[in-house]
Amino acid sequence: MGMNDTPRSNRPHIVLLGRRNAGKSSILNTLTGQPAAVVSPIGGTTTDPVFKPMELLPVGPILLVDTAGLDDEGEIGELRRNKTLEILNSTDLALLVIDATVGVGPFEHELLEKLRTKKIPVIGVLNKIDTLTESDPMAATLGNELNLTLIPFSAAMLRGDTELKKAITNTLPQNEDRFRIVGDLLSPGDLVVLVVPIDKAAPKGRLILPQQQTIRDTLESDAIAVVTKEHELRLTLERLGRKPRLVITDSQVFMKVAADTPKDVPLTSFSILFARHKGDLDELVRGARAIDRLKDGDRVLIAEACTHQCQSDDIGRVKIPRWLRQTIGKRLIIEHASGSSFPDDLSEYALVIHCGACMLNRRTMLHRMSETKAAGVPIVNYGVFIAYVQGVFPRAIECFPSAMLAWEQAAEAGSYS
Repeated sequence: MGMNDTPRSNRPHIVLLGRRNAGKSSILNTLTGQPAAVVSPIGGTTTDPVFKPMELLPVGPILLVDTAGLDDEGEIGELRRNKTLEILNSTDLALLVIDATVGVGPFEHELLEKLRTKKIPVIGVLNKIDTLTESDPMAATLGNELNLTLIPFSAAMLRGDTELKKAITNTLPQNEDRFRIVGDLLSPGDLVVLVVPIDKAAPKGRLILPQQQTIRDTLESDAIAVVTKEHELRLTLERLGRKPRLVITDSQVFMKVAADTPKDVPLTSFSILFARHKGDLDELVRGARAIDRLKDGDRVLIAEACTHQCQSDDIGRVKIPRWLRQTIGKRLIIEHASGSSFPDDLSEYALVIHCGACMLNRRTMLHRMSETKAAGVPIVNYGVFIAYVQGVFPRAIECFPSAMLAWEQAAEAGSYS
């Protein structure tokens, strides 16, 4: 995916689920109008998830995900099932595909119950209706049994494509402003200064994803984006002619930017904005109170959603462990997780420090946060953590009233809950 494309993490994840050979791949190919997934009459053809981005009007960019049949068998089949079940943690909308030649059984009931337990919206698709004399009565009967409306579909007859796309459009959340990055803090004409360090960790020829998306969100809000580096910030502010509405910085230069930004100018970071955009900022702010309570021998997990080559000043592998040890002066056991891997058992950790999650969709980040909370483990993200250990709290969250309240309540409680 190129830098001008909408990233996967910003696309609603629409996942096709069902038995082997139920026709999930054929449905994906029909929806996209392309042979994106391999189709075969042999059950189990799809072994790993197949991701296909597309545009669906009026929704916009979406991500269709084809999966292996959840009724797969054997040792390899179990691995495939587990891979499919992992996808549920990032699923915004599920398409439950039912084979018209097989009907509905305990498998479909159990899968539907699992989806409803996870509060995942579901659209039912009765596939292979070309094998039936009449499809509507069967769709109505099975739909009543499942308490789910079923859309008759046939790739061979080119039937159901329009109806399914309309159902997807009507089911996906329509409130596009609900999780804006920074736009809700701005008014038309506001000046926003974005501080973007250019060091050896910066990607050649481009900005990192949170910076790109924050600039775009600023422009879409009819505000004015001024981009500078940390060493030019003071001069930039002097030459603006008026105070900016907000200064947003890369977390790694928080201390310098805080020193150069007047106290009456709101200041935050890209990572803190993404803590709110992709997760629950209030919960992450509460987690920061646990940093000072770490003890010798405590285990700390540093989790990153992307994988990249580790450099000498890597933020997750080098800088954060160093800042953590300097701040609390304890001997800690620090472990790392990257990419899609996230430990099943979190109970052994005293703290989780997560990246900004720009490569995850919101549902995935919220799932990870719910897992840490269920295990009784506090969690912070990079921006919250860095602001705390570098003494920029609570200034870094002052423009978020609910986060400030969470911070104060956590202080009063004196313990993480």
